[in-house]
Amino acid sequence: MLDRKTLPNVLILLALFVFFSANSVYFLEAEGKGGHESFRRVYEFDFDHATKGPYLNLKSSLLVDYETGEVLAARNADAQRPIASISKLVTAMVLLDSGIDLNKTEKITKEDARRSSRSRLSIGFEMTLYDLLHAALMNSDNRAARALARATSGSQKAFAKEMNRKVRALGLKKTHFVEPTGLSSQNVSTATEVAKILHYAYDYPLIAKITSKKRYRVKILNRKNTYRDMATTNLLAHSRYKVLAGKTGYIRAADYCLTSMVENKKGKRLTLVVLGVPGDKTRFREARKLLDWGYKNLSEHKSSYSSTQ
Repeated sequence: MLDRKTLPNVLILLALFVFFSANSVYFLEAEGKGGHESFRRVYEFDFDHATKGPYLNLKSSLLVDYETGEVLAARNADAQRPIASISKLVTAMVLLDSGIDLNKTEKITKEDARRSSRSRLSIGFEMTLYDLLHAALMNSDNRAARALARATSGSQKAFAKEMNRKVRALGLKKTHFVEPTGLSSQNVSTATEVAKILHYAYDYPLIAKITSKKRYRVKILNRKNTYRDMATTNLLAHSRYKVLAGKTGYIRAADYCLTSMVENKKGKRLTLVVLGVPGDKTRFREARKLLDWGYKNLSEHKSSYSSTQ
């Protein structure tokens, strides 16, 4: 018979057994040096009941129940592809892991502006890292991403090494980066690992906050009364679903890409990834189609499951 001294220990072991045996999407483990919190969640997905889902005009996709890790739909989900500016989610995580003061300022340089695509940030503009992070995540500004990388690691190459170290620590074996913006086709991942990247990014309150915003105004510190309005590139923010986190991406080699975690009116969260979509508007149309199918399928699946219990 157990005495009073051993009983609490037994109860603790029993609780841990139940916790790790449950169909859970995560478990807790110690975070390495420089982590944003003492413990982090480790995400694993269950493909046992995954289907191809609805027909979608794209190269790769995934839809997963955030709460359980159950994959509802997958298409070429483990195929490695360029992910364009979705890369910036990892850029943001590495920045925040570094513990750098976000009130620190940086100027946009000529090197930042080189082949940077469109930008609202002119060479010479000085901004806080906090505002640069908004520009990088909301407006997908490549100049801002480069400035953040330089402020953190001194060079784009050194920062890319930190990005790769980060994804290796997260167990992502098919994700690789050569620079922080996503402009390079050598920044690659899979739909499965992109979904995990978004889940890890969502665990950073600031990334979740920024990527769920529709608009934000950044201040140009060395130009009197000068501001730039940033609007999210994620048009799902204007759909019937509430965007909790997400990121868009586009380069020619990747076509149009999107990952988002959304919530419906019942509070149910789904994470989607669509890669290689041949059109900007098509990307969001296919994403909505996948979400609509997912929420309907989820309801039917739960009803069917409950009736067998």
